[in-house]
Amino acid sequence: MVNSALGMAIDARRPPEGTTVHSDHGSQFTVWTFRQRIRKSGLAGSLGTIGDAFDNAVVESFWARMQTELLNRRRGRTRVDRATEIFDGIEVFYHRIRRHSSIGMQSPINFEKLQQQLTTAA
Repeated sequence: MVNSALGMAIDARRPPEGTTVHSDHGSQFTVWTFRQRIRKSGLAGSLGTIGDAFDNAVVESFWARMQTELLNRRRGRTRVDRATEIFDGIEVFYHRIRRHSSIGMQSPINFEKLQQQLTTAA
């Protein structure tokens, strides 16, 4: 599932070389296929060695917020229901609607569009 999600993100967003892919030390993120896909795409993984306190703070914060805002409020009956809820929560709500204080109370999509406009205008 994480390899599919990574592939979808790469295909949809076309991140520039060196973009950091945040993950944690879960087995799904440390397998060879996931790490290889990151490398072949020119991206950088965020994992350090076990015990590094800050290497996955971003992803841990994300999942804590996802737990609070979505997962604790709904109960999917099946794995497919839960996967659909998570996909919708990330792709629809988190990226397009939810405002983030770290980027001036904008959604990530709006922030990215503004950055592209500023880059193009410069």
